[in-house]
Amino acid sequence: MIDDIHREIMMKPMLTTSIATLMMIAAGSVFAADDHPDSLSQLIEKARHEAPVTVYAPTGKIVRQAKAFTEKYGVKAVGIKAKAPQTIEIFRREAEANNVKADLAMVEDAPATLAQLIESGYVQSFAPADLAADIPESEQSPLVVVGSPNLLAYNPSKYAHCPVSNLWQLTEPAWRGKVALQDPAMKPMYLDWFNQLAEHHDAEMKQAYQQRYGKTLVTDETSATAAFAKALAANNPLLTHSDKKVAGAVGAPDAKESFIGLMSTAEFRKKKQGYQLSICHDVSPYIGIKYPTLGFIAKGTHSPNAAKLFMRYLMTKDGIEAQAIDGKLSTNRKVPVPAKEQSGIAQYRSQLMTYQTASAASDWEHRQDWQDLWNLSYNQ
Repeated sequence: MIDDIHREIMMKPMLTTSIATLMMIAAGSVFAADDHPDSLSQLIEKARHEAPVTVYAPTGKIVRQAKAFTEKYGVKAVGIKAKAPQTIEIFRREAEANNVKADLAMVEDAPATLAQLIESGYVQSFAPADLAADIPESEQSPLVVVGSPNLLAYNPSKYAHCPVSNLWQLTEPAWRGKVALQDPAMKPMYLDWFNQLAEHHDAEMKQAYQQRYGKTLVTDETSATAAFAKALAANNPLLTHSDKKVAGAVGAPDAKESFIGLMSTAEFRKKKQGYQLSICHDVSPYIGIKYPTLGFIAKGTHSPNAAKLFMRYLMTKDGIEAQAIDGKLSTNRKVPVPAKEQSGIAQYRSQLMTYQTASAASDWEHRQDWQDLWNLSYNQ
């Protein structure tokens, strides 16, 4: 059942809404200025007179965050772990039934959220006014709570340094069958990554090709990125169902083969279990992607102030630390990466491609195109 929901939500093409229209809707789906309390103390006071809030997030750490929130503000919150397709389906069904029980959420799928929740007017964004100066304007509507790095990693016990310095190397015979990543059919982030590269960074992909091979890319594909995606799929990468499996292939203590892989920085926690993992830095044009996790509030919530307070909490150091320890990067410039974060992403965050939510509608529209290209090119 969950797999069916996943495919329907993640891959359903957007045929009727233009990119411009969808982003206008997103911009309009924010709390009006008079919905912002004059002060934090006012917000807290109002929240304490409302019913408890339920918040969904893609990580189990939301349970701990909700508990800490309750202790800090005296406002009851319950955290529930759920993947993006489940969360989107819950908010959609509750809105359509006019029976809203879920109050707010973090969802790591901007295109699906925009197309299926914001476009329909089921949810709205809230960027706390007192923190707005520290959050890039491009990350406020819709609100991006964190950027989740998904990047190239290697095993330092097998290589003195990262064995690749250019993404195009992943398409070469030397790495045939030795690149691990989640199956794009299960993790559409990769399809969105391809589309973002093609729309915003294709010139850099061409330049990276030129740097690697000393000649201009000649291709029948629609973009250099499409040529890269096709060649990567044809190079027989190891496709898994989780980043955990990718991390195991790359850095498990008993790993026999010399894989490199694309994975979340959260997997670097396994270094405490003896895994050997290091970031491939200085890779042209990017070491990976900083993929957005959107935060939104149900329009029909019975606890709007408590929901706003929780969203504000997520935008602070104390509120997001439980997730930041896994390398997730707050969009609040004043929130640092915790010193105990295991991957070292703080040093290399500028080498990540930053996802642009302004073109998320295009990613949604073209997901199936990229999936088809991948499927037709994949060489098992």
